[in-house]
Amino acid sequence: MTLQDLAHSLHDCQRCKLSKLGRTQVVFGVGNPHAKVMFVGEGPGFHEDKQGEPFVGAAGKLLNELLQSAGLSRADVYIANVVKCRPPSNRDPEPDEVETCKPFLLQQVEMIHPTLLCTLGRWAAETILERKVSITKIRGQVVRHKNLVVFPLLHPAAALHQGNLLPALREDFGKLKAYLDQADRESAQNAPVAPQPTKTSQVQMDLF
Repeated sequence: MTLQDLAHSLHDCQRCKLSKLGRTQVVFGVGNPHAKVMFVGEGPGFHEDKQGEPFVGAAGKLLNELLQSAGLSRADVYIANVVKCRPPSNRDPEPDEVETCKPFLLQQVEMIHPTLLCTLGRWAAETILERKVSITKIRGQVVRHKNLVVFPLLHPAAALHQGNLLPALREDFGKLKAYLDQADRESAQNAPVAPQPTKTSQVQMDLF
């Protein structure tokens, strides 16, 4: 199965009550299917529900700015949510809704196979890490869980609603950039060096 196949299978999903609570459409995910960095939010909001794409409202505008500050763009990454349908009035997803949608999120993660999985907000962090967490305590840190390298972040919408969180969110994206830059340096250092032609082989090449 491909990401496109999975998206098609969820096109008119009726598996949980969110399908009957006013959602316009399923918001599957968007971005580079071969992304090294994947972001997971909580669920679609009003604008995401209308446009069918995660993070397109005010929080999406802020996320784009933060991505740029970390040397990334939406074309580089893949973005999805824990639940694929908008909870009414943008309430938190309920446990049964998360459990219904979680297998499809994990399928997305498995298919994309990112080297770094960035969770946005508490719900996303708890869903991926499979335990209760304090997002203010683990934000901006690398957490290893099973075969995943997870980087929990505050949710951009929370930073917009609580302005005092915005500096912390910007700080964490600075840490994200530092982590990615370090990973790039280590990758370059470990890259195999192409063998140089010997003098004998160079002479043979000159003869031809």
